Amino acid sequence: MGKKKIGITTTVPVEIIYAAGCIPVDLNNIFITSKNRNVLVEKAEQAGYPRNVCAWIKGIYSTVLANPDIRTVIAVTQGDCSNTHALMETLQVAGVEIIPFAFPFDRDYDLLKLQIEKLMDYFGVGWAKVNDVKVELDKVRNRVWELDRLTWEENRVTGWNNHLWQVSCSDFNGDPEGFARDIDKLLAETRQKPPLKGRVRLGYIGVPPIMDDLYDFVEEHGARVVYNETQRQFTMPFDTGDLVEQYRLYSYPYGIFYRLEDIEREIKRRSIDGIIHYAQNFCFRQIEDMIIRDRLKVPVLTVEGDRPGKLDGRTKVRIEAFLEML
Repeated sequence: MGKKKIGITTTVPVEIIYAAGCIPVDLNNIFITSKNRNVLVEKAEQAGYPRNVCAWIKGIYSTVLANPDIRTVIAVTQGDCSNTHALMETLQVAGVEIIPFAFPFDRDYDLLKLQIEKLMDYFGVGWAKVNDVKVELDKVRNRVWELDRLTWEENRVTGWNNHLWQVSCSDFNGDPEGFARDIDKLLAETRQKPPLKGRVRLGYIGVPPIMDDLYDFVEEHGARVVYNETQRQFTMPFDTGDLVEQYRLYSYPYGIFYRLEDIEREIKRRSIDGIIHYAQNFCFRQIEDMIIRDRLKVPVLTVEGDRPGKLDGRTKVRIEAFLEML
């Protein structure tokens, strides 16, 4: 019998899952890489999900039902999508075991530690084992940090590869050792390549895009994405041996002002000319665009998306005009 698979709705302390001998599965990644991803969205709507609900939530729901080997899901009830509560309830009706996990809004250390220890109690693991796993996972993360450095400092990595490898750190594709071998090979190949061209340096902020051609389109028009905000956060790019502090520094689940501290710091460090802010349709984070535009000192283009697929014609024209302006 194989290891038990644990679905996750976003990045959580995977150190605990691996310490328990289980395999974390980022449901977002399974959904968005499926050949039938639009069918998965439609199936959720046929089951009763409203059309004006985020496609990621609908995709996760159908992905769990389509994978009978995933019968337990850790759902982030605070610090992610506000629709996760209803997602949990509809999955429970379908017989899926739900484990709630909450990131405290104010980043309180003690409250976060309590949540982490509750998760450890559920899986029956202690701090010693979890910290051992953290040490091993940090070795893998370190390789991805180097890939990110090669992206913005040496211009050797495409925006898409930067996105893909960083976003995959949410679960390490269920195999940290295999993940490490694959990225070692990529790093060796990357260091032999000549620097990429692209006069305009862009930052990408917001949740990962539901469209799969954004990075290629940008590069075809003389620009490069050298900073992926949320994806980079999934790599836990922090120099700390404290697991609680690691997930306290992790910016995605917390308020926009804490996220902006990281964004502004990276804009300066990476010499970024402009920002693409991706906002998923029907997501509360669309409202935060007001604050982002008011706060950032570089030009911002807001791009919205609904269902999986390609960039539409209107969005392409807007990106082209933005790049010409820069």
